[in-house]
Amino acid sequence: MLFSIGLCHLPEIVSAQRNDTISFLFAGHTYQYGSNGKKIDYRFEQLDKSDYEGIWLGGDVCSEALLEYNIIQYIDSVVPLSNPENHWALGNHDARNGNWEWYEEFANRKTYYAYHSHGMTRIILNTNLVPTHCEMMDEQYEMITTVLDSIQESSHLILMMHHNIWHGVPGLPHPYEYSQSNLRYWNANCDSVNTSFLDIVYPKLLEVEARGVEVYCILGDMGSGLKKIDMESNDGIRFLGCGLYKNEEEDMVLIMNLHTVNQQLEYGYHRLDSLLLVK
Repeated sequence: MLFSIGLCHLPEIVSAQRNDTISFLFAGHTYQYGSNGKKIDYRFEQLDKSDYEGIWLGGDVCSEALLEYNIIQYIDSVVPLSNPENHWALGNHDARNGNWEWYEEFANRKTYYAYHSHGMTRIILNTNLVPTHCEMMDEQYEMITTVLDSIQESSHLILMMHHNIWHGVPGLPHPYEYSQSNLRYWNANCDSVNTSFLDIVYPKLLEVEARGVEVYCILGDMGSGLKKIDMESNDGIRFLGCGLYKNEEEDMVLIMNLHTVNQQLEYGYHRLDSLLLVK
């Protein structure tokens, strides 16, 4: 049965969970500068994460996240990767040293996957894939199309990624006006150069939206410029993003609260500093 869910987006929402509410926290570009690539922003590390059903990492968790095995062990101690509600969309700093199998070992899943719980479907993309990873590119594309062609009962669909692959989406500004990347030549598969997000993925999102499913795209490659975005395409798809940068006071995280009785989703941005306990 298909149904349309109301959307409410608020500037400030309370993160504490109630019996009928579960919360998720999204943070991008979380690495600590000057840590030799081995540490997460100390504020995010210290954040009490017990209020949240899931922690969603938008990539560049550490600046050399997969360089050494002990670094991903440390990341796992901060955000347990085996918790299926925790997600990590690999960024270029995470992926550039290879060793992606360490991620798969700790998370018990591939670097791209779909996950459904609480009436919501999430698709986690690995936007680092290029034609030298042709088999994985094609497998990721098959996963995307299978989910988007078949999704029926979800109240919400969330696509999470690190890089900005949204170039040309009607109604959105140029990616460099708000994010740190613009993968305008990103291809979903190896079959054609005409498989960009706009050509292949976006039309399917419109089909999903037409079935009464609320659609969100979230990116994590932000922070050095704008701290947050909340945009809607001309076709009604919601685009969100945020990121941390050099421990700046205005660094933002995104909190999404799902009311499980009516499947209403609220979201708001919060300064990371405001969520820390003062001792």
